Amino acid sequence: MIKLGENQELYIVKFADFGAYLNDQKGVTEQSILLPKKQVPEDAAIGDCLSVFVYKDSKDRPIATTSHPLITIGHLAVLTVKEVTDIGAFLDWGLEKDLFLPFKEQTSKVRPDHSYLVRLYIDKSKRLCASMKIYQALSSEHDYEKDDWVSGTVYSINPEIGTFVAVDDQYFGLIPLNELHTKLSVGDTVNVRVIRVREDGKLDLSPRNKAYLQMDTDSQLVMETIKSYDGILPFTDKASPDVIDRELGLSKNAFKRAVGRLLKQDKIEIKNGTIRTK
Repeated sequence: MIKLGENQELYIVKFADFGAYLNDQKGVTEQSILLPKKQVPEDAAIGDCLSVFVYKDSKDRPIATTSHPLITIGHLAVLTVKEVTDIGAFLDWGLEKDLFLPFKEQTSKVRPDHSYLVRLYIDKSKRLCASMKIYQALSSEHDYEKDDWVSGTVYSINPEIGTFVAVDDQYFGLIPLNELHTKLSVGDTVNVRVIRVREDGKLDLSPRNKAYLQMDTDSQLVMETIKSYDGILPFTDKASPDVIDRELGLSKNAFKRAVGRLLKQDKIEIKNGTIRTK
C-alpha cells in the first residue's frame, strides 16, 4: 500500500510525457501515482525501485518526490515559518509545496522566520498538515538520570504550571514555575538540568545548576547589577520576590545566597535599605 506522508520504495510501472508512474507492486498500474518528469532519473527503466516521499500536490492529488522532507508521519521536527496568512501558517519542510499549519493546531502565535516543534498528521480531508500539539507524540522511554544536562525545545507554556519542553525533541519535560526566572517563548531551544525523573519517566527540569555551583554565577550577576546602579542597589534581600525576579531574574532564595556570599567576601555592605559596593 502506498502511504501518504512517508518515505518508501516504489516501482516504476509506466512512463508518460510528464513523468513516471509508481506503485508498490511491480507491473501494477492501477492506483499508481506520478513522479514528475524533472525528478525521474535519466537512466530510469520500468521495474526500477525508487526511494520517494508521497504527499499531495496543489490540486490535492497524491504525488511522489525523490526529495526527502524534514518530517514524516510519526515523527517530530523543528520547522521554520515561511509565511503567516489569514488561514494559518506555512512551514518550510524541504519540499516545493510548503507545509500548512492551521490556526487550530497552533499552541501560540507563530511568526515568520521563527522555528517551532511540530508533528505531521493527516487531516479529515486526507491532507498532510502540521500541528504544534505534540504532547501525545512524546515519549518517556529514555536513559536520563537526575543532574544530567539535556537540551530541548519549548513547545507550550502554562502560567500556572510551568514551561513544557520536548527533551531531544522527543521526551516529556517540564520546567516548574519555581525553577524559571527568565522569559521563554514557544520555539526556544533550552539547555536544562534534570532535577527529577518521575515514576512515569517524565522529566522535571531546571535551567540552573545545583545551588552550591550556581552561587558563583549568581554572585557575579548581583555584583554586576549593583554596579549598573552606580554602586547602590535600591533594595536588599528583604525585597519582594517579584522585585528580585524583575531586576535580576533570580528567585528570592538564590538572591539571598548570592548576597550572603558577597558579604562573606567583604565586597558589599547592606545599609539603609540598600546594598552597596565597598
